[in-house]
Amino acid sequence: IFNCKSNAILTFQLLVIAHLTAGMVDLTRHEKEKHFLTATGEKRLFPSLHDPHSRELSVVVPAYNEELRLPVMMDEAMEYLENRQKQNPSFTYEVIVVDDGSKDKTTEVALRYTRKYSADKVRVLTLVKNRGKGGAVRMGTLSSRGKVILMADADGATKFSDIEKVEGGLNDLNPKPENMAISCGSRAHLEKDSVAQRSLFRTFLMYGFHFLVWFFCVKGIKDTQCGFKLFTREAALKTFSSLHVERWAFDVELLYIAQCFKIPIAEVAVNWTEIEGSKLVPFWSWLQMGRDLVFIRLRYITGAWKLQSSHKTD
Repeated sequence: IFNCKSNAILTFQLLVIAHLTAGMVDLTRHEKEKHFLTATGEKRLFPSLHDPHSRELSVVVPAYNEELRLPVMMDEAMEYLENRQKQNPSFTYEVIVVDDGSKDKTTEVALRYTRKYSADKVRVLTLVKNRGKGGAVRMGTLSSRGKVILMADADGATKFSDIEKVEGGLNDLNPKPENMAISCGSRAHLEKDSVAQRSLFRTFLMYGFHFLVWFFCVKGIKDTQCGFKLFTREAALKTFSSLHVERWAFDVELLYIAQCFKIPIAEVAVNWTEIEGSKLVPFWSWLQMGRDLVFIRLRYITGAWKLQSSHKTD
């Protein structure tokens, strides 16, 4: 009886802590974040995700202190996108590089591509302060024009041409009647090899994280953390409008929201390469993600966080 009471008290305390420490969605933009620069240095207003699409594809690239790795990823992406447009002139695209409050020359490096390809194809959104990867992806997505929107990491870990694989996954889904669907790139097929190369401790952390994801948040998706995800415009608006977590566990909340809204999700194997210079510090980042996973579910249960239809940014 004593143990049951202790467990009940502990659960109640955890629920109270989760509720009281819950943060609200902050979609307010600093004045400097409302504009992008053209190739000639003129300021232009970003559009809104609420507007009708005017491009086939938007690619959102979150970047924090990526002046060295960004050019490799951008060269690969732009070569693919330009070749695709040459083969199919009706194909239109844009790339939005979101500088997440970098301390290096990430913005300057990204603007070289604006000058080379024009601001119609490459735009740079520079955040005044660091929001975290999830916050950067959301701000870029809310500024996009694409019918479908791809989030892709600045380190180029995923082969960019694998966009065709996630597009295939999206096309295999049935997004009707609201045209909502998400296709996730996945590294789950590489897990056996990665386990062989990891330490026992990191392997334990990985499996512990997978268990928490499955137990608290997302069912049926083996790899929630791959930074290569494709959304229909409608699905992006629905999910990003409710997103609260802006750092490492944001992918999990995003997919949790999608499953709550019954948005169909595909998981597609992609080519992935370990890139030197990863910012994910194993122990503390895993602990932070584990805490976020528990609190994601509890905060929705207690009503501290609610699913939103859509928000407009200021």
